[in-house]
Amino acid sequence: MTYDLLIKGGTIATDQDIFDADIGVRDGRIAAIGRLDAEAGDIIDASGKYVLPGGIDSHVHISQPSGEGIVMADDFESGTRSALFGGNTTIMPFCLQQRGQSIRAAIEWYHGLAAGNCYTDVSFHLIISDPTAQVLGQELPAAVCDGYTSFKVFMTYDDLRLNDAELLATFDVAREFGATVMVHCENEDAIKYLIAKHEAAGNVTPAAHATTRPVAVEREATHRAMSLAEITGIPIVIVHVSNGATIEEITRARQRGLTVTAETCPQYLMLTAADLDAANWEGAKYVCSPPPRDAAEQAACWKGIQSGTFDLFSSDHCPFRYDSPDGKLNPKGARNFRHIPNGIPGVETRLPILFSEGVGKNRIDLKRFVALSATNHARTYGLYPQKGTIQVGSDADLAIWDPDHTRTIHHRDLHDGSDYTPYEGLEITGWPVSVILRGKVMMRNGALQTGKGEGRYLYRK
Repeated sequence: MTYDLLIKGGTIATDQDIFDADIGVRDGRIAAIGRLDAEAGDIIDASGKYVLPGGIDSHVHISQPSGEGIVMADDFESGTRSALFGGNTTIMPFCLQQRGQSIRAAIEWYHGLAAGNCYTDVSFHLIISDPTAQVLGQELPAAVCDGYTSFKVFMTYDDLRLNDAELLATFDVAREFGATVMVHCENEDAIKYLIAKHEAAGNVTPAAHATTRPVAVEREATHRAMSLAEITGIPIVIVHVSNGATIEEITRARQRGLTVTAETCPQYLMLTAADLDAANWEGAKYVCSPPPRDAAEQAACWKGIQSGTFDLFSSDHCPFRYDSPDGKLNPKGARNFRHIPNGIPGVETRLPILFSEGVGKNRIDLKRFVALSATNHARTYGLYPQKGTIQVGSDADLAIWDPDHTRTIHHRDLHDGSDYTPYEGLEITGWPVSVILRGKVMMRNGALQTGKGEGRYLYRK
């Protein structure tokens, strides 16, 4: 028996089990798991290391239109390269339908950006911003049937938000055609009310971003979104949950029998609203929505991770350059928080933070780490068992982790297109040292082994 690749001596972890074994890879898939004494074209010694499913980050923004004069810091090349170095083998960015645009035109444009530029596999969610009768009656059903089986809707941002009637109509299409709906839950009318009060008082610094988007804004919208999902009879995914009150709403909805998938992100474990109050407009670096909260809400989110309330741990990677006229410090954003682009980079640091702060500090075990980082993403979005697990027949998407590797996060060592990381100076223990995509060693011992273009697009049932 011969293999294309043999990974020897590692400790394998799935969401269900932890065991010592070798992995034999052939034709891009896992061919055998056990004590394998065989020849191979390439052998990796994983002694003393963990062999985990390649991470799946199902909430990533890359090359997304972001308003006049604003440009995202990552394209598919830099974004997927950064993801790879963070232990990921699949990312799921958002294909945005702009107002007045057909879904097919948006899909074709976005594929053109991705083609030939990816270091990881990719699969697109859609963002539905203009649910016209044509879109809901023909375009969205056709897209779902073509394998674009998940889409996101917004309850905030003027150019993206849907009102309740539009949400109900869009949810109904998801019910009929079996799509998965993700919802960004914040009450835009309440936010506008608070912004007006802040501006009248001359309070326009980055810190005002947090105080104009308080917990109640997120909690209320989450309750409303789940109520609308209950009315239409669909499961729902609540993304980037930041606080305990919203977690309580999700728990109550589940107790009523509603199927709710819940997601949180590193920023709600590691950052607080105080970061937005940094001097010299540095707080703009931390502007994202929902905003970071406080230590009590961090503890609530950790409790949600530990209890199983949270199914997904995603980065919500949404990168802009800080010191740039097309980024955070654009001419308007340098004077008023309202015009600071919402979003922070994080696709490369997502998993090291969860490993170090979670597994390394005994908040979660390795199986829970695998579930939150890969398996539950694959199950939620129709990629399992091709992705997200280690079993015979699955794609050989693997990340080899050194649990004892220590480093301090510095942006100069990362691979995204931004000019900062919100986690600068954070001490980490545990880091992915080698990453394999469909049997091809993409990164070995911290060094890139191949050029862009190895990543494929994944159509989903």
